[in-house]
Amino acid sequence: MAKVISAHITGTVWKIEVKVGDQVDEGTVVVILESMKMEMPVEAEQDGVVEEILVTEGSSVKEGDPLVRLA
Repeated sequence: MAKVISAHITGTVWKIEVKVGDQVDEGTVVVILESMKMEMPVEAEQDGVVEEILVTEGSSVKEGDPLVRLA
């Protein structure tokens, strides 16, 4: 069952820390968002394999937008 990791703040995708096929554990930083000159890491909430990256570096996201899908 796929799990989507979503943005917890509105901001800009500063850096994507994973690639498709990567194994991630709960707590692994998958994306770093920038908001108001602060870097905010987004962590996986469960173990899984990165199935799809739904954003690109530099793109704007709103709170709740999907970032990464885990298998």
